[in-house]
Order: sequence, then structure tokens, then C-alpha cells
Amino acid sequence: MPPTREQITAALRNVQEPELYKDIVTLNMVKDIQITTDGGVRIGIELTSPNPSVREGIERNVKTALAGIGVSNVQLSLTARGATGPGPATVGPRRDVLPQVKNIVAIGAGKGGVGKSTVALNLAVALQRSGATVGLMDGDIYGPSMPTMLGIKGQAPLQRGNKIVPFHVHGLHAITIGALVEPEKPLIFRGPMAQGAFKNLILDHTDWPDLDYLIIDLPPGTGDIPLTLCQLIPLTGAVVVATPQQVALDDAVRAVRMFQQLNAPVLGIIENMSFFIDDTGREHDIFGRGGAERSASELGLPYLGAIPMYTDLRVNSDSGKPHANFENNVKLGAILEAIADRLVKEVNNRNASAAPPTLTIS
Repeated sequence: MPPTREQITAALRNVQEPELYKDIVTLNMVKDIQITTDGGVRIGIELTSPNPSVREGIERNVKTALAGIGVSNVQLSLTARGATGPGPATVGPRRDVLPQVKNIVAIGAGKGGVGKSTVALNLAVALQRSGATVGLMDGDIYGPSMPTMLGIKGQAPLQRGNKIVPFHVHGLHAITIGALVEPEKPLIFRGPMAQGAFKNLILDHTDWPDLDYLIIDLPPGTGDIPLTLCQLIPLTGAVVVATPQQVALDDAVRAVRMFQQLNAPVLGIIENMSFFIDDTGREHDIFGRGGAERSASELGLPYLGAIPMYTDLRVNSDSGKPHANFENNVKLGAILEAIADRLVKEVNNRNASAAPPTLTIS
């Protein structure tokens, strides 16, 4: 007696997509089930990635699952949506703007002083160290800190025609409005002026190269610049940075809700200044450790990790040596790399669920 569609579907729920850690039925990858007259089964499956090892694993596991309900004659039609290149970068859909940039990730915060710019820079460096080509835009129009943290204070970028060439520093392609004005000049902008400066910097006047990731450090809060960004550019997603105490978390939740209201996917929350490690190795919860993780859980968002208060992180930021965070402090480097790895996974999940045009695998 041939199996029913319900039995086949139940069996396929035992087949997991290895990169997304969910079964192929839940992920809506099973597009067609046909039972043939001779008791065989034809199944159409849309893969989230054309990665050959993923394809082979799913094909093998589908046949094993169906053999468990007595089906030996299985014909599979496998197609793939999206594409995953080598290394950490995931190829997203082509965009009307910045088509040479595969993934655009904004780093935001509900309030200032939580270390958002420090997190943005070190995530960019971690991605670059893993093999990706990474751009970094200092979009904090009112308080650009990247000239100091990148060690380019007082330097002017090169120009190519009417375009600015990003600095190539620490392996990153970086631009900051802080390099276009006098070092101590206050940046006094009304809303429309700030929006115009941001648009000019990211789209009109910067000659971005081909990038796997463009990390954008936003100004804190829920004002004009995040709104302009979400209106101008289809973000891959946003990351919200918070410290553990409740007053910071309240504002972080507002930032999350802003991105959601603007239809920008929130890729996760990072807890910065999570705790302090003294010279003896003891940990001190100065701000109330774990608040960001609880907020992420309540909001149903990924928690990307916690960054402790390391003196090295402050020293290396002030001296413009971000790679020293990875090379001179093994524990700090491992923490930053783990957070970057989780971010890459969320970017991959986002691109898979965005369902680009189907590519048939022959």
C-alpha cells in the first residue's frame, strides 16, 4: 500500500536543513509531493543554498527518511534559492542602490554612550579577518569617532573625479565625515542638513568598491539618520547595541521597534560593557549583567553575545589599533569573533528567507 501525503510529510519533518537548524517542512522547502502509480514518490525541494554539501546531505537524508516508511523509489527535483559564496559572505539579492555591496548591516543604539561605534568597528575587523571584503561607514554625523579609532585623524581621503575614495586602513574600506571637516569643528546640522550629508556620504560622493559587507555606524537614537537610511537603502538588517542596565535597555527596545516599524530586519542585540574583569581575573557586574539577553528573549530576537569591559578595548580604540584586540588579547579576540560568526549566521538566515529568484540545479 503506497504511503499517504501526510505520512510523507511527517517523514520529511525529520530532515533538517544543516545551516538553518530547522526541518525542511517548517522552512517551506518542500514544494511538491506526488505519489506515482507504482508506489514511488516524486518530491520537489527548494534549497536555501546551492552549497553542494548541503544538497547532497538533504538528498541523502530525504531518501533515508522515506525508506523508513517503506518508500524505496524516490525521485527528487532540487532547486536552490540564493547563493552562498566561500568564506563568511552571503550573496544577497541585487539592489537598485549600491549593487556592488552584497550585505548592508546597520549598527544602532537607543542612546549614546553604549559603545556602538566600538562594536561596529570591531565587528567590521572580525569579518575582515575571517576573509570577507568589508566596508565601514561612520554615519554618526554629529559625533564621528572613527578618525580616532581607525588612526586616520587629520588625514584627508583621496578623490577620483567627483567621488571620494574610502580609506583602505586595517584591511577595511572606510569613510567618515570626520575626515572631511576640521578635527575640532562642531558639526551643527538641522534635520534636513544631516539627512543630506548622510545621503551624500553613503550614496552620492563615495566610490565604494565591491564589498561582502558594508557596516554602517549610525548615530544613537531614533531620529533622522536611521529613518533616512531605511528609506534610501534596503538593509540586510540592523544590530542594536545596549548596555545591561534597564535605562539603556528601555532605549534599546525603542531602537528595535523603530527598525521594525521601518521594515528593517533586526539581526540581533549585543550587550556591551557586560561586566568588568579586574587584574586578578575576577568578574564584576557593574551595570547588571544579562539584561540585553533577557530583552532579546522577550522581543523574540537573536542574542549575538556579550562584550566585557576590557582595558585593552579602550586603549586600542584610542590608539587606532583595532587588530590588537584580536592579536594581543586572546579572550577578547575570541569573544569578538564569536559575535561576528553569529552575525554572519543571521545574515545568512535573512538572505535565505528573502527568497531571491529560483536557480535550478541540474
